[in-house]
Amino acid sequence: MSKPRVVILGAGFGGLTAARELRDHADVTVVDRHNFQTFLPLLYQVASAGLAADHVAHPVRGALRKSGAQFRMGSPITVDHNNKTVKIDSSEVLAFDHLIIALGSATADFGVKGVNEFALGMKSVHEALAIRAEVMRRFEDLCRFQDDTEFTIAVVGGGPTGVEMAGAFAELIRGPLANDQAEAAANMKIVLIEAGPRLLPSFSPALSARTKKDLEKLGVNVMLNTAVEEVKNTSISIKGAATIPAQITIWAAGVRGEPTASALNLPLISTRVDVEQTLQVKNYPHIWAIGDISGFKDSEGKFLPMVAPVALQQGRFVAKQIINLAQNKALNSFKYRDKGSMATIGRNKAVVEVKNFRMTGVLAWYAWLWLHLFYLLGGRNKIGTMADWTWNYLTFDRGNRHIMDSN
Repeated sequence: MSKPRVVILGAGFGGLTAARELRDHADVTVVDRHNFQTFLPLLYQVASAGLAADHVAHPVRGALRKSGAQFRMGSPITVDHNNKTVKIDSSEVLAFDHLIIALGSATADFGVKGVNEFALGMKSVHEALAIRAEVMRRFEDLCRFQDDTEFTIAVVGGGPTGVEMAGAFAELIRGPLANDQAEAAANMKIVLIEAGPRLLPSFSPALSARTKKDLEKLGVNVMLNTAVEEVKNTSISIKGAATIPAQITIWAAGVRGEPTASALNLPLISTRVDVEQTLQVKNYPHIWAIGDISGFKDSEGKFLPMVAPVALQQGRFVAKQIINLAQNKALNSFKYRDKGSMATIGRNKAVVEVKNFRMTGVLAWYAWLWLHLFYLLGGRNKIGTMADWTWNYLTFDRGNRHIMDSN
């Protein structure tokens, strides 16, 4: 019996996991617009000069080397459902027996004016480098001015990404930049804006309160119950309140399903692909959707969070489903095993929550470090990241304060 042909759109956590799990069971082709996988959970450290950019990127072909899977760099344009083919922008047409949609997510602006024009997102290495370059360029401006001019970095969104970003920039300013030029660093301010009543809303209220306290100790101005009305070039308009100065606005308020999915003529629910409990796309049993793009809902009717553990579990699950079909076995319903949540606030500061177990402080920080190191692809990346972290910790310095954007 010939192996099923499987095309996977997206080389993120879910797509690569599915490809590796299908080794020896299918002829797999992975398609992605980049030839590298980005480790998104550590992008904020690239943006805040804590890590070199190449430490969070790993070649897709390297990740697939022992899987037997093929790789094509490109983006999907159309899917021919009758002939079971997908056309990518290189004009190549790929035939499939099963198509796995693992396109990931994009920044969600929630209809707020000015986000696309003036805010910086956090979904790619390019965006992280742009944030780092802009912050360092503004710091150099302050060094040149030698006056009381203030520079404010506003981080919008009080989830894990926003909390980690605000904490990382606060430590950058208090440590390396203060050592470089104390007067300039003293005029740099960090504001964290959250529309809801507390930070980290998916965590317990006690951990949310601890996070706010730790950030304020680092000098971050935390603004709760503050809804952004419009992002402007050097300020942010707040609903029912005064305008906030913000020379740089970092948008970490949320994500949505990757817009590319809407061009594939698939049923959508909100911005995600609508799926059955088996993760098969509704009305298309030969197409599957996993990770951030999947519109799977749990027993309470809620979407699963757009986080790496979901994509990893769904990648393994769909691979097993395809193998079962090839062996004429019954399909199963997906069940997500929530292994908890964590966020780092700064040096020796983090919060971890696994069901009713909660941990804060140094132990939580070490748990965060080692878990992220475990999931980071590539031995070179692991060693490089460990070296950067060790240097940063022992010297209170950050050696990646380069302005290396295209300007």
